[in-house]
Amino acid sequence: MNDPKPPLALAEARTAFDELVRALRPELHRYCARMTGSVVDGEDVVQDTLANAFFQLSTLGALPELRPWLFRIAHNKSIDYLRRAERRHAELSDTHEGTLVIADALEQAEIAEFALSWYLKLTALQRSCVILMDVMGYSMAELCEILDLSLPAVKGALHRGRVALRQHSEQARVVTRAPLDANEERLLSLYVVHFNGRNFDALRELLASDARLELVGRVSAHGKQAVGNYYSNYERLQGWHVTLGTVDGRAALLGFDNDNPSSAPADRPSFFILIEWSEGRIQSIRDFRYARYVTELAQF
Repeated sequence: MNDPKPPLALAEARTAFDELVRALRPELHRYCARMTGSVVDGEDVVQDTLANAFFQLSTLGALPELRPWLFRIAHNKSIDYLRRAERRHAELSDTHEGTLVIADALEQAEIAEFALSWYLKLTALQRSCVILMDVMGYSMAELCEILDLSLPAVKGALHRGRVALRQHSEQARVVTRAPLDANEERLLSLYVVHFNGRNFDALRELLASDARLELVGRVSAHGKQAVGNYYSNYERLQGWHVTLGTVDGRAALLGFDNDNPSSAPADRPSFFILIEWSEGRIQSIRDFRYARYVTELAQF
């Protein structure tokens, strides 16, 4: 039986879909990052959301209203993530009775101060309501539609979520960072020296034979030769450098370049790169240079 959609047509359809949802991707990430408590895990959920949405398109008679449809999928995928992670603090239901008295909406200044980990102190339902209304600006009616819940249930979860976040914000903030593994720090430091020195041939030599690359939002590649071509782009670019650091507690290369908006702090990275190693070889590269919305919520 012939494939009704050959690989080339499928790739073209996916490219068209990615262009259609490109403007919504940062919004989806702001939601998913707060739901998962991590900018990196949030991006994983966004990708899973878009892959699922693209698959569903073939079964739909017409394209639904894009924003609420994608957020419904993102919400369900976030819940799936929480179930897999088996986070005790991420209850998947909120059994309190709804309340007509709702705490005042969170102010933007408050939201900017909340660490992603604070949202994980809420139940998944409370978290969804607070993020969708106070962070994303959705209406009460839209929350009911996206979450498929009654108005009293949404009101109750929203009230309790706002109160809980404010209580957490009043507690002392103590940020502790686990030290990097000594061998990983050595390998990443070597990577930084070669990368900043534009000694890309040395990095190509360090690639594992089955190395993987994800240039988030753009392309992916597999195999030493294909991944090695990735460095050619950096050979052409000017005005960038990386330093060794962490992103949400994960070892990372923090990138700075001339594309950083003038309004951003000079010491805040404009992108980051995650490297995984296997027996001293580069196993995978995940570069967020073209997905800069991910750095918006990151803790460096």
